[in-house]
Formats: sequence, C-alpha cells, structure tokens
Amino acid sequence: MATIDVFNGDADGICALQQLRLAQTVPSTLITGVKRDIALLDRIQADAGDQITVLDISLDKNREALVRLLERGAGVVYFDHHFAGEIPDHPRLSAHIDTSADICTSLLVDRHLDGCFRAWAVVGAFGDNLDASARTAAEALGLDEAQLSRLRELGIYINYNAYGAGIEDLYFPPDELFRRIQPYPDPLVFIDQDQAFTTLREGFAADIAKTEALQPQRVSAGYALYVLPAQAWARRVSGVFANRLAQEHPYRAHALLTRLPRGGYVVSVRAPLSNKTGADVLCRQFPTGGGRQAAAGINLLAEEALEAFAERFAKAYS
Repeated sequence: MATIDVFNGDADGICALQQLRLAQTVPSTLITGVKRDIALLDRIQADAGDQITVLDISLDKNREALVRLLERGAGVVYFDHHFAGEIPDHPRLSAHIDTSADICTSLLVDRHLDGCFRAWAVVGAFGDNLDASARTAAEALGLDEAQLSRLRELGIYINYNAYGAGIEDLYFPPDELFRRIQPYPDPLVFIDQDQAFTTLREGFAADIAKTEALQPQRVSAGYALYVLPAQAWARRVSGVFANRLAQEHPYRAHALLTRLPRGGYVVSVRAPLSNKTGADVLCRQFPTGGGRQAAAGINLLAEEALEAFAERFAKAYS
C-alpha cells in the first residue's frame, strides 16, 4: 500500500503538505511540478488500498484521472480552493474544497488540523497574496511585526520559485524545496538555517528589479495589461510581479502575458483586491485557463487569441 502526495509546486501547495506531514510523518512518493503543471493525477498509477493526498490543484482539471484512481480502489483526500465543478460522490473521496476568495489550501489544512502548524499556513497564505487572511491567521501566534514580515518574505519567495516554463527555469525543483523545508516545524528556523532562503531572496531581487522598466500595453482606471518577454527571468517573476501590482493598485485588475519561447503566452490574472472576483470566469473562457476568483491564469494563450483576451479582460474590469 503506497502513500502518494500530489501538490502544486507553489507556496500554497508546499506549505499545505508541510503541515500535513508534520502532523503525520509517513514515507511518501511526491508528485509535483512548476506552478502551471496541474494535471498531476494523470501521472499516477495507483492500486487498491493506496492513499493519495491532493493539494492545491483544480479538481475540475483532474476529474477524469481522479475518477480513474477511485475506481481502481485508491483512497483520495483532496484539499483545494480552485474552481472544482461537480465534486464526485464517492466513499473513498474526502474532499475539503472551499472556493471563497479569502481562503487558500494552506488555510484549509490549518482548519483541518486545528491550527497545529499555523505558522506554515501563514507562509502559504502570504505566498498566495492573501495578506489580510495571513495576518488574521497569525494573530494567535503572538509574532512581532519583524517576524511576520519574514514569514511574508518566505511565502513570496517559495511562490516565486514555482513559476517557469519548466523545472530548468526554477532555482529549486518543488519536491527538493519541500524536502529542505520538511524538517522544520518553525518556518523562522528554516529561514535562519537553510541557504535556500538566501538563494531565493537574491534571485527574486535580481528578477523583480528588471520589472521596473516595464510599462503596461493597455491601462485604465480599472485594469492594466502587461506583456513580458520570452526570457527565464520574466517567466520566474510573472506571478509575484502580478501580486505586487495587485497590492500597489488595489482597485485595478492586472493581466500579465509572458511570451513563451515556442510561441503564445502564459497568462496571470489578478482581480482587484477591492473586489476579488471574476479572474477564474475570465480565464476559463480560453483553452488551458482556470484558477480561482481572485487569481487565475491561462497556461497557453495562442498568439491569435491575444486581442480577444485583451478585449474580454478590459470588458470584465472596466
């Protein structure tokens, strides 16, 4: 009987799994990838009695594979906050899914564990750009502002590490980064003792500095659309840059289209922080699109669809 952990390679997925494995340490096979690699259940060949934990990937995008695994006799525990569609009714599926705009998978796991490892949930929420939710969750921890700021930094850097066209764009493969984090119940100790934090901080600073020269191609009071070049730094920084723009302009929606070397674009959309809705609905209008109300994306937007996307984005947030 195998234990398999399937998780998004971003801060939310990693921090959700960190909490669960601190609560119950078991040897497991790790299945993950870059941020946009979400069809992860397709990789699994499970047998009856295998236990699969799925974290922070859309059930809607993994529906067929999920049903296949359940029919083969595997048990599945599923935590997520993305659009799910109809959740299968199956005795071997335990689904913890909440698509509210102010929740993330790390906070769902924190709720499930009654706050046992809340500091890691706070890191995950900060990484998912849910600053208000992170601060609310952190109130019970008695942290000072400097400590809270360090948790926020860590969440941003773990999230930053997940973005790329492939693992070669990242500083750390997400499974390796999780294994480095795994021994630390306290994220502040991880920050102090593991060189990964410094590596990611320096990489982030270098990449984010390059965004200072970027100007939106379309901008209004309600939205801004940026196009980033087909370079590794741009692919790495696209998600955290979108989050930063959302924080700096809370009444404006943002779309970042990063050119891909093979053609087309990978798209990150952030709804205004003042009205965290509509990003998922917009992105699901295009093939490979999905996400959640406040933040969504399109894994591959064709060149010929650029104008249609720009028009629908402007219409949604004008």
